[in-house]
Amino acid sequence: MFLNFARRVLQMLCSAALLLAPQVHAGVAVALNSADGTVSLIDTNTYQVIGKEVACKEPHHLLPTPDDSSLIVACSASNQLVYFDPKTGKEQRRVRDISDPYQLGFSPDRKWFVTTSLRLDRVDVYDAQTMQLKGRLHAPKTPSHLAFDDDSRYVFVTLQDSNEVVAINLATMRPEWFLPVGATPAGILMSPDNRYLMVACMGAGHVEIIDWREQKTVKTVPAGTATHNLQPRGDGRHYFVSNRSMDGSIVLLDTRTMTIIEKYDVPGGPDDMEVRADGKELWATARFARRVQVVDLTTKQLARSIPVGSSPHGVFFLDHAARK
Repeated sequence: MFLNFARRVLQMLCSAALLLAPQVHAGVAVALNSADGTVSLIDTNTYQVIGKEVACKEPHHLLPTPDDSSLIVACSASNQLVYFDPKTGKEQRRVRDISDPYQLGFSPDRKWFVTTSLRLDRVDVYDAQTMQLKGRLHAPKTPSHLAFDDDSRYVFVTLQDSNEVVAINLATMRPEWFLPVGATPAGILMSPDNRYLMVACMGAGHVEIIDWREQKTVKTVPAGTATHNLQPRGDGRHYFVSNRSMDGSIVLLDTRTMTIIEKYDVPGGPDDMEVRADGKELWATARFARRVQVVDLTTKQLARSIPVGSSPHGVFFLDHAARK
C-alpha cells in the first residue's frame, strides 16, 4: 500500500514538473505585420502561430545582428529600432531617434550599419558599434533596398522612383555613381562571386544583372509580374526571386548561367523570404493575403499557408540557410 502511495506521489510530482517547465520550441519564425505594427510568432515545427508581440508603427524589414543574438526590426514611422530575441520573439530593447528606417544592413566587415529612408530620400550610415550617425546622404528618389560588396567599400541602393541604382563610397561617404535600371527597382543582392549586382525591377518584371565595376547592365532576366526581392538558397549558386502580384510566384535564378530554372506558384503577393537550413522549405510573406506561405522544395508545391497579421513583410528564423 505504501509503495502504491509513493508511486502516485512520484507521478504527481513528475506531472507538476512538466507543467512548470518552460515550453521550448525547436524554432520560432518571426513575421512582421507592417500595417498592424506587430510581429507574429510561428512555431516552425507545428506551423502554428504561438504568439503576437507589439512592435511599433510600420515595421517593414528585419535583420539579425552579426552574432545572431538579436533580431532588429526597423520601424519607419516611429523612428526607432526594436531588438527581439530571435529564439523566443520577445522584445529585448529599443534604440530611438533612428530617422525613418526602412531597409537596413551591416557591412560585411561589421564596421557600418546602413539604413534607407524611403519617404525622406536619404541613406544614413552609422557606426555599427556605437550607432552614432556618421553620414547622411541625399538619395533621390525613394531609396529602397541595399547591398554591399564583399570588401565593404560600397553600399548599393535601389532608387524606386528614379529607376536607378546608386553606389555610395563608404570611405568618402559620397555617391560615386548612378546607373539607370528597369522600372521600380526594389530588391538588390551581390552575386556569390562578388562580380554582379542582381536587381529585382518590379515595373519591368525582370532581374537586372549589373557589372558594378564597369557600371553597366550586362543582362536582363525575365522573372515574372512585379519582380520584387531576392533570397539566396544557401548553396552558393541559386537565388529565389519573388514576384509580388496577387496570383504570385517565386522563381529560382541560377547565378552561373543567369537563367531562371524553376518556378513555384505562391499566391497573395510573395515578398520577403527565408530558407530552412536543410534546404527543404522556402517561407515567404504574402503581403496581400495576410499569410506566410511555405513551399516544399522537394515537391515544389505550396505546402502550408499560415494566417498572420495585415500586410506581412519581413520573415526570419534562426535555423536558416547560408546567405550566399
